[in-house]
Amino acid sequence: MRIEHCEFPDDLLYDEDGLVWVRPDASGLRVVGITSIQAALAGPLTKVAAKPAGIEYARGKSVGTLESGRYFGAIRLPMEATLLRVNESVLANPKLLSSDPYGRGWFAEVRPKEATGTPWLRSAADVRDRLAAQVAALRVHCFAAFPDHEMFEIGTECAAVMAKLDELLTQVPTGDVVHLVSDDWTAPAEMVNWSMRTGQPILEQRKEGNLYHFLVRKVG
Repeated sequence: MRIEHCEFPDDLLYDEDGLVWVRPDASGLRVVGITSIQAALAGPLTKVAAKPAGIEYARGKSVGTLESGRYFGAIRLPMEATLLRVNESVLANPKLLSSDPYGRGWFAEVRPKEATGTPWLRSAADVRDRLAAQVAALRVHCFAAFPDHEMFEIGTECAAVMAKLDELLTQVPTGDVVHLVSDDWTAPAEMVNWSMRTGQPILEQRKEGNLYHFLVRKVG
């Protein structure tokens, strides 16, 4: 299911705040991760930390923390459970948690204390209205690829914006994604011309209110 460009896979269960997902396992264990809402709020992560494994944590308790240049937040257990193990890949590469939150970026495996079910965890369809309200209230922006860099160029002429974008792309690694926001009405046409001139692809573009959003990936 998609809400305002944010993905919420149908085979997962979600907590009431829409920040954490749970995947049941045939063995009775559960895999826990963050949703696209929390990933978008956090931005490019610089550090992911985990609480000790082998300990039982109450519902709502933090089993990990997320840090970026603009965000510090907790990953809270949506059920009372024992933390069995944490995904070593996200500890080594924090960006994985936000760039692929439903796949390789899962956070932890836990053993629930109660095997009778968790009625407060519900499917995406059941909590669609709540998820939509959270996306709107938190002003979440989800994109086709997770941005590594942000450029907010409000009140700046497009020619100057293009020069700044060119300069940024000389400084970042190949494969990085830039999220550019402009209020210049000529931006859509200018970005197409820029992409043709430089060979850098525009992954996504859309207009929200009077703002134009562009997602650009550096390819070389």
